[in-house]
Amino acid sequence: MLTAEIMDLLDSTIVNVAGPDLERSLGASALGLQWVIGGYALTLGAGLILGGRLGDRFGRRPMFLASLLAFTLVSMLCALAPNIELLIAARLVQGVAGAMLLPQGLGLLRENFSGKELAQVFGIFGPVLGLGGILGPLIGGGLIEANLFGLGWRAVFLVNVPIGLAALIVAWRILPRRAGDKSVGVDAVGASIIVAASALLVLPLNFGQEQDWPLWTWLSIAAGLIGFRVFAWQQRAASRRGRTPLVIPGIFSRRAYTLGLAGIALYFSALIGTQLVLTLFLQIGQGFSAGEAGLGNLPVALGTAIGGALSGAFLAERLGRAVLQIGAVVQLIGAALLWIELGDGSTFDIWQIVPGIAIAGVGSGLVIAALFSIILAAVRDEEIGSASGVLTAVQSIASSIGVAVFGSTFFSAIADGSPADAFRSTLLIQAGLLLGFFALTFLFPKKSRTDSHGVEASQLVQSTTEHDLIGK
Repeated sequence: MLTAEIMDLLDSTIVNVAGPDLERSLGASALGLQWVIGGYALTLGAGLILGGRLGDRFGRRPMFLASLLAFTLVSMLCALAPNIELLIAARLVQGVAGAMLLPQGLGLLRENFSGKELAQVFGIFGPVLGLGGILGPLIGGGLIEANLFGLGWRAVFLVNVPIGLAALIVAWRILPRRAGDKSVGVDAVGASIIVAASALLVLPLNFGQEQDWPLWTWLSIAAGLIGFRVFAWQQRAASRRGRTPLVIPGIFSRRAYTLGLAGIALYFSALIGTQLVLTLFLQIGQGFSAGEAGLGNLPVALGTAIGGALSGAFLAERLGRAVLQIGAVVQLIGAALLWIELGDGSTFDIWQIVPGIAIAGVGSGLVIAALFSIILAAVRDEEIGSASGVLTAVQSIASSIGVAVFGSTFFSAIADGSPADAFRSTLLIQAGLLLGFFALTFLFPKKSRTDSHGVEASQLVQSTTEHDLIGK
């Protein structure tokens, strides 16, 4: 599951540093580069909910294996693309493969781990979210600068091939064989509506900033939001008629799940937006190369790994929702320290901001591990596909919103001031989102009384013991 997540995160960010090389090699225009980078996010975000439901019907193991194979093969096609048009087409297909893959990963984790184990799993999973996004530009920049075998930008896509094939072999051997539920229908009308609505929302979020937010971007966002409202109405109507909806309505009646989605939206828009601005500040504001900017992000990654390990190992289980509040406060402290460390902008050394970004990373790790565990622990077995698809879709769209809002704010502020002042402008947005997330956490139950399958802890011990005896 971690391998699948890493491959997605790398492909979301690794291409960002390949622009100049693509221009030289394929004669790509600025619009073409936008589609290479943003096209992947577009089809990924549009297909995630459908991908989760297909896992319910056909089984998460076969869907995971098929999607992983497709993702790997399309990565090779990206590397072999002779022109920018075919590269864009391959990237769009790669996003579809990612949309089918990611919900299966979360679903498989939720199916196979419960209680304390689930928290520990996300103690590892959380830091990977931070590391993958941060290491993408670093790995991409290193591969392009190394120019192995004269491959240039093509190595950025080829890196997925050995990783994907190795993961496929291991997954084939170890993933549990659980049949899908063929009685689960796939709501074609609902799928069409949600794909269109997601695409209409994600498209301007990925392309609006470069074009200075023309009228079409705002019309597209409005149409996307209307599409989500139409989708909700259509799903309720399908359920009333006795048809199988694309998203099981019951997941939204679970307080921890719906609150968790709101938390994911606030949190990931702040997290991904801040990561982007740090890279922009180092590259545009301080003249760092892509590789150097990636190294500058390492303190965040290390801090995230430490916070995630602490949260997953024991803090999430012992402190419940308090670990989310502690994580948010630690991040706010890191942001305040970073504000001071940026100074007046006249001189800069990477070491002066390391304490602030490392502390913020620790807070990030504390939150991610606990938040994913709380959200997925709230749903029942039959709701895993819907819950995983909606969760990953919210995460993806929130990340796109964060990139759009933070990126636009940074570029607008840097035009009128110093890079340090522009960074500070985005820190105010981050603080506002984190304060909103902090307030939201008080609505979570203080401690979850059930395991991931909705069984009381005492019952879980008894049923597990009985299962072991029957197996013996």
